[in-house]
Amino acid sequence: MSDATFPIPKPLDGMPATERSKPPQTAEKAATPRPAPKAKSLPWLPRPKIPLWMGMVAAGFCAVAAYVYIPSLYVVETDDSYVQADTIAVVPKVAAYVTALHVTDNSRFSVGQLLVELDPRDFQVAVASAAATLQNAQAEQENAEAQLQEPAQVIAADQANIRGDHATLAFARAELARFDALAQDQAGTVERYQQAQSDIGQQQAAAQKDDATLAAAQTQIDVLESQVRQAQANVAHAQAGLAQAKLNLSYTKIYADVAGTVANRSVQVGDFVQPGQTLFAAVPSNVYIIANFKETQLTDMQVGQPVSIRADAFPGMLLHGHIDSFQRGTGSYFSLLPPENATGNFVKVVQRVPVKILIDGNDQSKILLAPGMSVEASVIIHTSPSWLPGFLLGD
Repeated sequence: MSDATFPIPKPLDGMPATERSKPPQTAEKAATPRPAPKAKSLPWLPRPKIPLWMGMVAAGFCAVAAYVYIPSLYVVETDDSYVQADTIAVVPKVAAYVTALHVTDNSRFSVGQLLVELDPRDFQVAVASAAATLQNAQAEQENAEAQLQEPAQVIAADQANIRGDHATLAFARAELARFDALAQDQAGTVERYQQAQSDIGQQQAAAQKDDATLAAAQTQIDVLESQVRQAQANVAHAQAGLAQAKLNLSYTKIYADVAGTVANRSVQVGDFVQPGQTLFAAVPSNVYIIANFKETQLTDMQVGQPVSIRADAFPGMLLHGHIDSFQRGTGSYFSLLPPENATGNFVKVVQRVPVKILIDGNDQSKILLAPGMSVEASVIIHTSPSWLPGFLLGD
């Protein structure tokens, strides 16, 4: 081995000392790329994993979000809903004592059924008195009509007398003209001429008297005709009084106008009742729902849309109905003290609008519903996909 020496390369600036001490590599080795260094794992640290409880919580959040958000795309619901009915107050129209009560608390009745009877004796007397008054008025009318016939006969006789007077007067005038001609020819006497003039005066007076008698008879007819009309009016008034008396007598029996149930009864046999006094409430069998939806929920709601109804008193009962109408005005607008937003500080509050919902069909289950009960109403505003569970939509 020779003692030949090799030139030492100059150190490069920035090169570590350990690298500077290494011998230079050949071109073949320098061309070979170095593999990337592998990250060394630390044996004392566990690999990062998602805990099971976090996954369950995330899944729960997703389920709750789906349960709340997805149904809102197809259904609008509210629990501010109540059962309503067109309740009728049973009241008397006349004042009397209650003699019979054919219903009791919460009893059912049908249309036309007799409910309450009042003492009819005072009204029976009133009917008899009105009937007697009518008979008296009818007799007065007959008397007035009979009196009207007599002046008619007098008028006929006066007219005949007037025609005779005119004929006699015409003959007297002809006699006067003849005797006047004879007197001028000195063929007749002056006495006979004067007698003819006297006859004309007498006939004219008789004719005037008959004319006056005829005028008086015609005036009497006018008076008697007015008396007949007055008698006819009295008869009509008496007939109306009799009809009113019979009507008041019929009011002593109170019948049911609709089928329903007795509620809030406040009358007993023997009570003296006044007209307009509420005896009890008649609750009809046909009920409906008034649902107070927020004004922001009315965007896609329309008349005729189907509605699912659940009553708080009967959780397992599901009824179906449809929207009948929307009230034109919020509930607060028709309240006793409507809001005055133009005065004082203003705080915007979402208003509610009453929506009337009719129950479909003749389902006997709705008989169990009573006015005032709370229900939950779910309106289907869009057709839901088949994969969406029905319980999310209130079915």
